[in-house]
Formats: sequence, structure tokens, C-alpha cells
Amino acid sequence: MKLYNTMTRRIEEFVPIVPAHVSMYCCGPTVYNYAHIGNLRTYIFEDILKRTLERAGYTVRHVMNITDVGHLTGDGDDGEDKMEKSARETGKSVWDIAAFYTKAFFRDEEALNIIRPDVVCKATDHIQDMIALIKRLEDGGHTYTSGGNVYFSIDSIPDYGKLARLNLSDLKSGARIEVDSNKKNPKDFVLWFTNSKFQGQAMTWDSPWGVGYPGWHIECSAMSMKYLGEHFDIHCGGIDAIPVHHTNEIAQSEAATGKTWVNYWCHGEFLLMGNAKMSKSSGSFVTLPVLEEAGYNALDYRYFCLTGHYRSQLRFSYEALDAARSARQSLMEKISALKSEATESKDPGEGAKAYMTAFDEAMENDLGAPQALSVLWKMIKDSTLSSSDKLAAAYHMDAILGLRLSEAESRKEETVGSADDLRLLAERTAAKKAKDFKRADEIRDELKKRGYNVKDTPSGAILERIV
Repeated sequence: MKLYNTMTRRIEEFVPIVPAHVSMYCCGPTVYNYAHIGNLRTYIFEDILKRTLERAGYTVRHVMNITDVGHLTGDGDDGEDKMEKSARETGKSVWDIAAFYTKAFFRDEEALNIIRPDVVCKATDHIQDMIALIKRLEDGGHTYTSGGNVYFSIDSIPDYGKLARLNLSDLKSGARIEVDSNKKNPKDFVLWFTNSKFQGQAMTWDSPWGVGYPGWHIECSAMSMKYLGEHFDIHCGGIDAIPVHHTNEIAQSEAATGKTWVNYWCHGEFLLMGNAKMSKSSGSFVTLPVLEEAGYNALDYRYFCLTGHYRSQLRFSYEALDAARSARQSLMEKISALKSEATESKDPGEGAKAYMTAFDEAMENDLGAPQALSVLWKMIKDSTLSSSDKLAAAYHMDAILGLRLSEAESRKEETVGSADDLRLLAERTAAKKAKDFKRADEIRDELKKRGYNVKDTPSGAILERIV
């Protein structure tokens, strides 16, 4: 198994701390809004990593946090808490906001066939762990209190910024944000906010430094060490976390423990929309429910993500998604045909095993999903293999790809609906293809009045009677 390690900037052989076991922490969502599909690309990459590690024979302990407090709208301790901002804009409580968007996030993950982490830890459930870690940093001489807030001093360690390879002498503070006058060094960051920073904060807790709430970065350090120990194998996230969030996590974690915190840093690249990364702050983002409303299956998007390497930028467009949908539907149709033709086969032949080995080798070489997909298609088209062997090999590969190939129908769907109903269904399909989603929605609503739900299948849309 080989992985690209952001810390060393090279592909390395993966060697776990404990033989046959992997400890992996992934930065989870900040639950103040829906996750956009750029966010979800990162979680798909992490899911593929976990599946590949398990295929390679490792037992994986996967931990992911839920940031439901303390994430500011800016990366430099500026702006306001994203939870507070969302609550103000919607008129809901911050607790309701967190619960609603956490549920929405896991609905998206389930639709994308992402395996749920072994441990999901909410920041608000681990405040005392964060306070204990801040106390440990304070006792080690790495903090100072100014203006009522507790700051981490980057000058207290010799190697701040090593992950991002920051040249601190070249950094121009204030170029992007207004400098916090309480900081001794502009790159210092807040470990604990008190009421001196934001008045009327809804989520606050008692602490040795006063009533307040934690900084964003301390959350991941405290929770990862609680569930994985002070030294673990893999830390994942999006590439945008490297210069600030992950840099600050490393600083405070290694300052507290005095040793290496994480062995392998793995980061997913941006999903582009136009020429810019997809982001909530810019307003240029698409959510999974938006794609589903437009008639796409969530697994169409998963397939689209598999066509690009996780460390390469991927440009989103509906045309590209259409191509992915077409390819996935074709694949499901071929699997459906194989299921109808296959006879039971306990052990695939050598030809199929060669494809399975080639697939595994592609995935174990820094998650080469595009190459692995090409192996799958080559295998499907190989006329020398039996249907049973093809099916066994496809299921072997799908344990990593996660496209739910086993759910392909092995028989034709029963025709439901009158000739006029089916005419309307065909009109809806044509409207969606023409991107006339308003008309498509009108037809869907009309069919619902007639007693039918519309179900999109790999072979096209069908009607289901509402029971």
C-alpha cells in the first residue's frame, strides 16, 4: 500500500504504527449549512481510502468529528461563529441548526454509499477534553491570555508551519484580514474565546479562563487524541485545511505531547465550478439534493468523482455529470445482464483473478481510481471470461468502488401506468435532458396526483404506484 504524504510531498509505502491496524482521523463537517458536492468529494475519497486499506488486510479505526461550535467565518480568528450566523439568518436555535444539518449530512453520506465512521464525535460533547488539552499547553508554556482570550504562541515551538512549508518571515499579516491586536504574533491562534470577544454567544461553557467557547483548531486535536491516542497513522481532509487548520492542529498537538502526532497526511483536491473552487462563502456551490432533484442518482456523482484522482482538481459540469451517469447506467445494465446469465461460481478463474489483482494494485498505488475503473471496464468487455467470473470480479472491485453493483436488477421492471401516464413520463425525461427542470417538476407533481411516484433507474425512469 502506497500513499502520498503531504508532510513529505512524496508517495511512501504505508507502514502502520500497530501491524495490521490503522488509526485514521478525518475532519468532519461544520454543520451550519448543507455540505456541497465539493465537500462530499473529500468524504468520498476518504471512504475509498478506508475501503482500500481494508482490502489490503488492515483493520481500520476511523474517527470523524462534527464541528457544531467554534468555527469562525474566517480562518484567522476573524468573523463570527458560523453556527451563530446561520441561527440568526434562519431564526432557529444553534442547537436546532446543528441537529438539522448533521442529519442532512449523514443522509448525503448514505445516498453516496459512504461507510459511516467507527466514531463520530461532536465538538459540543468534548468541551472538557479541549479544556484539559489547553491546560496542558498552558502548563507547558505554549499559551498566553490577552484580551480575555487564550492564545497559542507559535514562537513557543521551533517548526510551526512545517506541513504547509510556510516561510514565516515572508508572511504579511493583515494582507487578508484585520490583525487581532491581542496577538503577540499575527499567526498565533485562539484556543479559548471568552465573552470579551463575542457578546451574547449562545454556546458557552465554564472554563479556568472564564465563560466562553473553544477555538476551532483545538477540537480536532482533543478528539482525535481521545479516540486514537497521541500518535496515530493517518489524518485526512481537504487541501484547503493545510495552511491554517491542519498547521495549527499539528502545532498544538506536538507542543502538548512533545512528539510526532500523525505519520501520514492525506488531502483531497478541490472540485472546481468554472475556474474557482466550489465554496459556500462565494455562493457558487451545488448540493447533492439539488442534483437529485434534477434527476441524478447520488451514485452518478460518486462515479464522477472516481473518474478523477483524489489529488487532482476535478472540474464539475452537468455535461461531465451526464457522462458519468451514462457510464454508470451502462455498467449497471451490463451487471444486470450478467446476473441473468451467471451460474453459481465459488471461485473465479485465473483470468478474472488477474483483473482483480490489477484492480487492487491500481487502488493500492495511492488510490488510482481512474486506472481501477478502466480495469473494471476492460474486464466487463473481455469475451474470454464467463458471466459468473465477470460478476465475481465486478463485486470484488465494487467493495472498494462502492457503486452498489449488486443492486442492479436482474429482471425487467414491470410496466406501470397507462399509455397517457407513460407519455407524460417520457415528456419529463425529455424536459430533464433539455435542462427544463421546472417542466420536469410539474410533470412529476401531475403524476403524483395520478397516484404515481417517479423512480429513476439505471435503465431510465419508471412509475411506481403510491400505496
